Amino acid sequence: MSQRVLVVVSAPSEAVPALLDAISAAGGGIIGHYTHCAFTSVGVGHFKPDDAANPHVGQVARINEVDETRIETFCERAQAKQVAAAIRKAHPYEEPVIYLLPLLDESDL
Repeated sequence: MSQRVLVVVSAPSEAVPALLDAISAAGGGIIGHYTHCAFTSVGVGHFKPDDAANPHVGQVARINEVDETRIETFCERAQAKQVAAAIRKAHPYEEPVIYLLPLLDESDL
């Protein structure tokens, strides 16, 4: 069974280089002699901060739409906590959404 995890997070485009650096430094997005391996796509994030929030962008008590870049990468399961912690430290948002999904290898099928 595969021990790799898909890591997905969205952020403002200007934050992507720092996030890829943080992910790589924590052991994610590495294939052989290549680091910073990821796929990115542009989209729109939607959120509504409550009165206690301190949003990096957008306005409190209002549905906000922000241009974001989605980063899809991976890491070994043993590195997932470190990768998630590195993302939280490097991410500009107060509450970044991070998806960690177990992956299958072809040999698992």
